[in-house]
Amino acid sequence: MASSPFLSKTTISFSSSISPSLPWRSSHSSPSFSTAFRTKPRRRTLTVQSKIREIFMPALSSTMTEGKIVSWVKSEGDVLSKGESVVVVESDKADMDVETFYDGILAAIVVGEGETAPVGAAIGLLAETEEEVAEAKAKAKSASSDSPASSSPAAEAVTPTPPPATSTPAPAIAQPSPPATYTPKKTVATPFAKKLAKQHKVDIASVVGSGPFGRITPADVEAAAGIAQPKKTVAAEPTPVSAAPPKPSAAPSASSAPLLPGSTVVPFTTMQAAVSKNMLESLSVPTFRVGYPISTDALDALYEKVKPKGVTMTALLAKAAALALAQHPVVNASCKDGKSFTYNSSINIAVAVAVNGGLITPVLQDADKLDLYLLSQKWKELVEKARAKQLQPHEYSSGTFTLSNLGMFGVDRFDAILPPGQGAIIAVGASKPTVVADADGFFSVKSKMLVNVTADHRIVYGADLAAFLKTFAKIVENPESLTL
Repeated sequence: MASSPFLSKTTISFSSSISPSLPWRSSHSSPSFSTAFRTKPRRRTLTVQSKIREIFMPALSSTMTEGKIVSWVKSEGDVLSKGESVVVVESDKADMDVETFYDGILAAIVVGEGETAPVGAAIGLLAETEEEVAEAKAKAKSASSDSPASSSPAAEAVTPTPPPATSTPAPAIAQPSPPATYTPKKTVATPFAKKLAKQHKVDIASVVGSGPFGRITPADVEAAAGIAQPKKTVAAEPTPVSAAPPKPSAAPSASSAPLLPGSTVVPFTTMQAAVSKNMLESLSVPTFRVGYPISTDALDALYEKVKPKGVTMTALLAKAAALALAQHPVVNASCKDGKSFTYNSSINIAVAVAVNGGLITPVLQDADKLDLYLLSQKWKELVEKARAKQLQPHEYSSGTFTLSNLGMFGVDRFDAILPPGQGAIIAVGASKPTVVADADGFFSVKSKMLVNVTADHRIVYGADLAAFLKTFAKIVENPESLTL
């Protein structure tokens, strides 16, 4: 049976001693076997394999590090069949049903609804028979108490360790005592200490030296003369120490200052945490931006023709971008390690979609090869699945180029943040009437939109991006090729 990526088989062995005096018969009929058994009585181990399997938190995407249990479809004690949905898990992009790859009984739920667990952690236990249910529950209970149990032995292990540690430094502590009781035959003092002793009329022979081998230092003489300078130096030493703590104390107060009365702190959802992580990763990529104005009169006219057939403006723009990327593959490339870059074999256009509580980018795979009407149909299906949080991992994590369109909101221009692992992202603004002059100096009004492209400067250069935008503008201004 093929192993599951979500379920792992755990083998539990039970050992028991079997004595020859017990009424145990061998299945072998050979007399030599029974003779050998009687002449060599020894302990034999009987191994019983109990098939208790762990249901793991699956990795539903390449960026997923932990998942949240939305709901358990099955309850403890339910009998499960292979391929049946057991639990609904919220990943960083979607909610997905997790199926069981084995028949059995859901013996224990380790991670409850609303709780999170890292990828690969056990979230439930599956028993093969009813006799193993109690055993699985005991295993789940012991696993949940592992953390406090492991901390207490650690504390106990620390306590016996210090006694031998303190017994060994004991001779080392006795070492400083000889210098303290060391009395040199001749008074040894530094020249400046002698000068101070003479100046302050201090009998240098009565001064106890604190220097190496009992040498008298200027500080020893000053202390014997009752000068307050040593106290100043001693007081000056703790001053920076006492001054250091207020600085950290000021930092927490600064961080808590923005919390105004009545404010509410809302933790990130799994999707928002993933977006935040990706945005931080994008800061490490050197990017640049290029803007380009494009006339949209012909595109608007085509849209009015194909709109009754279910074609959206997003599908038109995605198709135009895919055809332009086919002529400029470096803009469709990606750099992930900073040492090399990859020319992607497919042109997969990821399109940003706002959903409740976050942002997701469904992917139109092989957008350059699909006709406009099939592309529009695929796009509608992806949007419906995205808003229902039912996208599969390959439907949102395989993009090679991203399109973000805010034109429907009336936004005329904006810059987009480059997603990690992609070479470029295009930001499309609204099409607005603009006064333009032709070569003869005559003025006219044309609809124009401004597109801005953010690109990874490690692999895409200014000339590459300018050439891509020129091709993209040519396709948009002459959109006949979009319907081919």
